[in-house]
Amino acid sequence: MIRERRSKEKLMNYYKKFIDEGVMDPNVHPWVAESWEQSKELGITSQVMPKLVKLSKDELARRQHLHQPAMDYLNGLYNETREHFNVYNLSLLLLDQDCYVMKNYALPFFQKSPGQLEGARLAEEDIGTSSISIVHEHKSPFLLFGPEMWIKECQDGDACSVPIMIDGQLVYIVTIVSVEQEELPHSAVVSLLLSIRYAMEQHLTMLAQLEARHVILDSVPFAVYHIIPGGDVVYSNKLGKSRLAGIDAVGTKDDVANLNDVVLNYRHTPLYKGFKGIPSYNKEVTWITQRKTYEDITTVVPLEQDKAVTSVVAVSLPIEDLRTLVAHAVGYKARYSLTSMVGETPVFITMQEKAGRVARNNNHLLLQGESGTGKQRMAHAIHQASGRAAGPLISLKCGDILPEVLEEELFGSGEYRDESRPGKLELANGGTLFLDEIEKIPMHVAARLADALKKCKVCRLGEKVERGFDIRIIAACDSDLKRLTEKGAFFSPLHEIISKSMIRIPPLRARREDIPLLAEHIICELAEQHNMPVKELQSEAKELLMSYEWPGNIKQLQGVAEQAFFNTEGNTIALKDISLLGETGISTAWKEDKDIFVEAWKVAGGNISRLANMLDVSRVTLYRYLKKFGLDKE
Repeated sequence: MIRERRSKEKLMNYYKKFIDEGVMDPNVHPWVAESWEQSKELGITSQVMPKLVKLSKDELARRQHLHQPAMDYLNGLYNETREHFNVYNLSLLLLDQDCYVMKNYALPFFQKSPGQLEGARLAEEDIGTSSISIVHEHKSPFLLFGPEMWIKECQDGDACSVPIMIDGQLVYIVTIVSVEQEELPHSAVVSLLLSIRYAMEQHLTMLAQLEARHVILDSVPFAVYHIIPGGDVVYSNKLGKSRLAGIDAVGTKDDVANLNDVVLNYRHTPLYKGFKGIPSYNKEVTWITQRKTYEDITTVVPLEQDKAVTSVVAVSLPIEDLRTLVAHAVGYKARYSLTSMVGETPVFITMQEKAGRVARNNNHLLLQGESGTGKQRMAHAIHQASGRAAGPLISLKCGDILPEVLEEELFGSGEYRDESRPGKLELANGGTLFLDEIEKIPMHVAARLADALKKCKVCRLGEKVERGFDIRIIAACDSDLKRLTEKGAFFSPLHEIISKSMIRIPPLRARREDIPLLAEHIICELAEQHNMPVKELQSEAKELLMSYEWPGNIKQLQGVAEQAFFNTEGNTIALKDISLLGETGISTAWKEDKDIFVEAWKVAGGNISRLANMLDVSRVTLYRYLKKFGLDKE
């Protein structure tokens, strides 16, 4: 605010009248009058500068580091006008939003050296009325004449302060104190401060926007580069820097990588073409360096000025990272934890504790147990408890697929370029591959898998390119895999690899006391999934469940509990509501007998997923049998 020059004599009379008599002259500026009243109420001395509140040395250093960009910018502005400040005996201060002095430029202020003043607080509660306190209160530039200062010792100089506002918030106050008022017009001081204010606000706003963009670019799963002609990388985000750091960048200078030095095939990449004005979008690119070969999905956009390409922006995603993203997007993650597995019997507790220990190492793992004992749930739980939990969990049931299809599913296909795709070994990179019914894997596929696991490299079918991978195998087997290996029915080297750690999962009949707990747990899960009330098992129903042999183990118990839950009226499941599907349990007779299949379907309540779970087959297999028996899948 540019105020007209006021008579210092009149202003002094107004001040003395208020100090001595407590009478406020109506000619006092309203903001000044308000601050005088407040200063008096606070009991601040009006004669000499009081002892100032100061930050500790460490806290001052912390704040100065935080505000370094603003200090550096004001340093630059001051250095350009230093002579002007010296000639006209001006003092310049930078204060933070709490009125602490971050930097004192030029001459001493309030007769204090820069070292004494930096870190001091100059708020209204410390020194009373000043241009600083008025700007802090009203967030508007203000010129204060000497006699309007609260402390008489400071009334020799006029002061002008401006707020530095970013997004509507006060972040700094900049103050100039002029001692020789006759030599320099007040309008010149105000104009100088307003110019500083505009420049700082523009600069700090731009820095904040750039910082936000850096945060955004550093958080995306892409490497981002800005490259100028000649191949110098003038900007890269966090992932981009890490990738460049992983390459032996011979010939880099001033921490700026030159792609001519690090990418051997640079002139044959879309980047080089980008400088000719040719953009590329989502193109698979191979980068050859002295250290290794990278495969990325890359987009290159030329930046033009006056129809000439001045630089290019490249966005690149490693193909292995893309596979992981895709794996997560389609839900390749653990659905169960070790705590979701229910049981109190000693044999169960022993198994659960071992699973927790095994999860923490990185060995391949073999799960052995009868069909339906919960090997898949255990695999999920171990993956979730492992160091690979952030990676994908890929599952493959070896017994459901033809041998030639199984091989393609594991290793991928590269026979035709347009159809080239990764296999499960590549998709599970960084995570876990669960191979169910591992005993059904053909010998030649087992041999190829064992070789890939030893080398940690895989070739897609029809290709010679080796791709590295890092996975953990959790294999599951319904029978004794060691005995099968000894008989020559399973590939011995693969057995040796996957059986470094082994967990035997007991059948349900070996842990009968856990059956009621499991049944109640299943019922609670069903109630939560379907937003229905939990149903209680009567004691007679629990006794029936405990007396049964459960040839289908937990999977069969799941089916029985589901049938009882959905077909029982009310909130209590009684003995009469339990159907055990006959004394033989679930067999494979349903595959040939339509009546048995239909009965099982009724027990599952017509739910495809539930029936597939009961019969231990995939949904795809189940659809084939629905079609075979001429049944509507709906």
